[in-house]
Amino acid sequence: MSMLTRRKLLHLPVVTSAGVLAGQAEWMPLLGFVPQEPDRWVKTVCRYCGTGCGVYVGVRTAPAGARAVAIKGDPQNHNRGFLCVKGAKLIEILDAPSRLKHPLIRKDGRLVRASWQEAMELVAARFREAISRHGPDSVAFYGSGQALTEETYVANKLFRAGIGTNNVDGNPRLCMASAAGGYTTAFGKDEPMGCYEDLDHADVFLIVGSNMAEAHPVLWMRILNRKEKNPAAKIIVIDPRRTRTAAWADLHLACRPGMDLSILNAMAHVIVKEGLADEEFLRKHAVFGQGTETNRTWEDYRRFLEAYTPERAAADSGCRAEDIVTAARWFGARGREAMSLWTMGVNQRTQGVWLNNLIMNLSLITGKIGRPGSTPFSLTGQPNACGGVRDGGALAHLLPYGRLVANPQHRAEMEKLWGLPPGRLSPNPGLSAVDLFQALESGEVKCLYVMCTNPGQSLPNANRYRKAMASPDTFLVVADAFHPTRTTELADVVLPAALWVEKEGVYGCSERRYQLLEKAVDPPGEARPDLEILLELGRRLGHENLLPFRNAADVWEEILRVCRGTAYDFSGMTRERLREAHGLLWPLPAQGHPGTKRRYVRGEDPLVPPDHPEPILFYGRPDGRAVVWMRDQKAPNEQADTEYPLILNTGRVLEHWHTATMTGSVPSLKATRLEAVAEMHPADMKRLGLADGDTVRISSRRGSRELTVKENENGREGSVFIHFHDPGRLVNELTIDAYDPVSREPEFKIAAVKVEKVAR
Repeated sequence: MSMLTRRKLLHLPVVTSAGVLAGQAEWMPLLGFVPQEPDRWVKTVCRYCGTGCGVYVGVRTAPAGARAVAIKGDPQNHNRGFLCVKGAKLIEILDAPSRLKHPLIRKDGRLVRASWQEAMELVAARFREAISRHGPDSVAFYGSGQALTEETYVANKLFRAGIGTNNVDGNPRLCMASAAGGYTTAFGKDEPMGCYEDLDHADVFLIVGSNMAEAHPVLWMRILNRKEKNPAAKIIVIDPRRTRTAAWADLHLACRPGMDLSILNAMAHVIVKEGLADEEFLRKHAVFGQGTETNRTWEDYRRFLEAYTPERAAADSGCRAEDIVTAARWFGARGREAMSLWTMGVNQRTQGVWLNNLIMNLSLITGKIGRPGSTPFSLTGQPNACGGVRDGGALAHLLPYGRLVANPQHRAEMEKLWGLPPGRLSPNPGLSAVDLFQALESGEVKCLYVMCTNPGQSLPNANRYRKAMASPDTFLVVADAFHPTRTTELADVVLPAALWVEKEGVYGCSERRYQLLEKAVDPPGEARPDLEILLELGRRLGHENLLPFRNAADVWEEILRVCRGTAYDFSGMTRERLREAHGLLWPLPAQGHPGTKRRYVRGEDPLVPPDHPEPILFYGRPDGRAVVWMRDQKAPNEQADTEYPLILNTGRVLEHWHTATMTGSVPSLKATRLEAVAEMHPADMKRLGLADGDTVRISSRRGSRELTVKENENGREGSVFIHFHDPGRLVNELTIDAYDPVSREPEFKIAAVKVEKVAR
């Protein structure tokens, strides 16, 4: 990787394994590297976003036990030794004052210390009672894209095969379910077909609803490096805000919130009209669909696009028609590789799956797919949302590795693999996240086990579901490494969980890269790995024969058997090979296989027959073809009106992650932008008589919250931006819980609000 200029580096908060990048002494106080020389380095993976950066943790042995004292990037992994500012401070979370070290149970309204025996007896007794009196669907598991693959697999097996309920869901439903729905409806199976290496070959980057510079900074650095090597490369950003990412764009389409489907259809309109479509590729590799049917034709698609002229899209979106034409020409230009990237701004929408379909359409109609630098690539928010949850089938409608609850053949396969009698697995899909918490509210679900996540802060319309979790009719168990959180404060039992390098297991990141996190130190106090806690719960509920595992390695051996022969086949990823490797990409069906950079490509993907007559086979669908979908622009669920005239958008900032239980425990990060503020356009502030630093009350139809207001001309007029990390200022009290009808992912990104001044 060539070295970026000093001017560019000033905008790149990343560090190398050796320390701060050249010329970046300004970052030293923030990064605060531990100067102690470790006795040994342990290979692992960053605990934060879905990028999956490889790291080494430095460990020193002392009389009181081993301690993690340093961290550095893994130069042999895809991140090439680079880390973002969060990753560079990661070891500080291990010794945070907020670490939970002992079980807690609620007595007389207060959480008090208890023994493991008392806590687990209570949990098992309450679950047994609910199952006995109200049936298996009266209990549920709510998991996380942060848990290890082996932990999530055991929870999935315990609840589905042991207890007999498909009420297994988790926070990936809130972030990546629409991407999963988009990939599945277009290609038949979930997960991107490209890899991070495509960033080094692309000539055009179409970034939609993603602030990569802050949310995925190591990957963003790689894009800028490609731009430096190839100055003709173009960056197109579709985003209502002029984010740090959009500030670097060659073309920024600052659309009205919720109106980007028109832009994507108009780009396709231009590509088709100007002869940039690859009709030969489409004849061989695509079918056309509308609604839920895939019996449309190329001519039907052309007629559908006629309505989406650049002028119509400009009127819908507030962008310039000529900019939409330019974006289409750049993306569709022959001889240039084009890559699309997106995340929450696309997925957290009531049309999230349709938006995913339209992004994927651009790759399909231009034939820019399956080549180095050409791929539709969904970025993931959590380190194991892909590997542990989406691949592992830990969402309410799924079973492991591409299988569906509603498919009788798939249920029969899992019954055989799990040694169950025929018909044991319930044919009824479970409750997805929002429905699950509504069932908790209504009393349909009596007991909920929450692992490694913080729904008391992260759910939309949070006040509604916080009340449900706190209800005396609800029995809430939370396994977490930190306390208090906005969820543990509501719990009846809180179980102390080991964190990150205090245990061993596998993560799977955005590019289908699986990596082993090796244990480096022991957990504090009485904290235990989530795997051990789940196995004990299974034994207490009478399912010890179903869960005969001694450790995570045993679980992994079973996972390799369960994935074998599927479209996700990674059965060649033995524990030993993962321990030696710096990440392996599936499909990888045999121990000697190197892994797959690009799926569906003959000669690269082992699941494509080597004698297949065409270079591409979309084998996730029975006909081997992908679907180009016709999807219309629809208005968001909630729009601005006279009572609530502004649109709220939520998002992330560089220094913090999710609900800040980890980053908020690091002093230098806590001191940097943890407080949520309301960013507004200067014209809106002038109209409302507001000045920087005023306290305002922001209200939606679901709640209100007082915050400091800050002028920021980078947002669109008529909008408010607030980050969601601050546990003391719950922006999700304001967001809407309406969701996409296919993915059931909520529309966090668009909610109507009003702003009133409280004080100066």
